[in-house]
Amino acid sequence: MILYNVTINIHESVHYQWMQWMQEKHINDVLATGKFSSARMVKVLIEEEMGGTTYSIQYTTDSKETLQKYYEEDAPRLRDEGYRLFGEKMLAFRTELELISEH
Repeated sequence: MILYNVTINIHESVHYQWMQWMQEKHINDVLATGKFSSARMVKVLIEEEMGGTTYSIQYTTDSKETLQKYYEEDAPRLRDEGYRLFGEKMLAFRTELELISEH
């Protein structure tokens, strides 16, 4: 199992609009690609020096190959929408994680 983790810091001036967009549209759009079986959104509790609020959105997929298909077929379109709506008020970085065990 692969976790595709997207960590986002969002500026307070657009926080409400971004949260609404994430929860009502973007996460659903990512899941609608059919390449992820689930998603969860968590708030990072450490305060950033740059300000804003940081969140981690973790999407679960079956394999690195499926994630690669997402990158090639869906990611550019879905990322562009966020950049178009929030610009530099949204900073994101992505991490790929492999689940080793759950206890």
